[in-house]
Amino acid sequence: MTGHRDLSVAILAAGQGKRMGNPDLAKVLAPLFGKPLLGYVLEQASELHPTNVVVIIGHQKDAVRSFVAQAAPHAICVVQDQQLGTGHAVLQTAPVLENTDTDVIILSGDVPLLTSSTLQELVARHRSMHAVATVLTAIVPDPTGYGRIIRDNNGYLQAIVEHKDATPEQLAVNEINSGVYVVHSTELFRALTSVTNSNAQGEFYLTDIISILQREKRVVEAWCAPSWEEIHGINTVTDLERAAQLFNERSIA
Repeated sequence: MTGHRDLSVAILAAGQGKRMGNPDLAKVLAPLFGKPLLGYVLEQASELHPTNVVVIIGHQKDAVRSFVAQAAPHAICVVQDQQLGTGHAVLQTAPVLENTDTDVIILSGDVPLLTSSTLQELVARHRSMHAVATVLTAIVPDPTGYGRIIRDNNGYLQAIVEHKDATPEQLAVNEINSGVYVVHSTELFRALTSVTNSNAQGEFYLTDIISILQREKRVVEAWCAPSWEEIHGINTVTDLERAAQLFNERSIA
């Protein structure tokens, strides 16, 4: 990755995880083989050799901050006091990242299975296409609940539509948004200031920066991960059990 601007990492880790069965434990601290989910994501970040790692914390923020200090001493925590959406969460990193002139890779603290090779390929694709933003996507057997990747007739990214805002035709699409992005820092924060909460959830979606950048005729890419299992996110105890199964399958493959 030499010859390019530096890389920064922002990790979304503020969520409560209401469906995890333990309201006193932040979702990103739920253990998988004895290690908190966020520990796997901090390792993913470290393998990219970034210049900055910023973790957005909120629910159980003191416990999450304490874990980050132990697992990744050089990472910086910023607080999202109100859970107003992913766009609002990333905006909290502005004091650290806004003026860095880096490519910012945005990860989710509850997605432990991503490999460093996939993330490195994502960054390489972003840079080779001279994109201002690149979305990691996946083809999944059941896209329920995920934002859909809508492409034009030539296969280029046209839009990302959240599940609750999708038409029946869009709901039939099985290419989904993984929630992982690479965005040039300057374009990221400029676009975030234009994001509104005019949607079914009343939240500030990070995905909206894609349509904002596209309207400005900027280069926006979507790259499909080689394995949809890698983007498996943890929202329920069942998801956690499935992640353990996938880890076991990977270890014996």
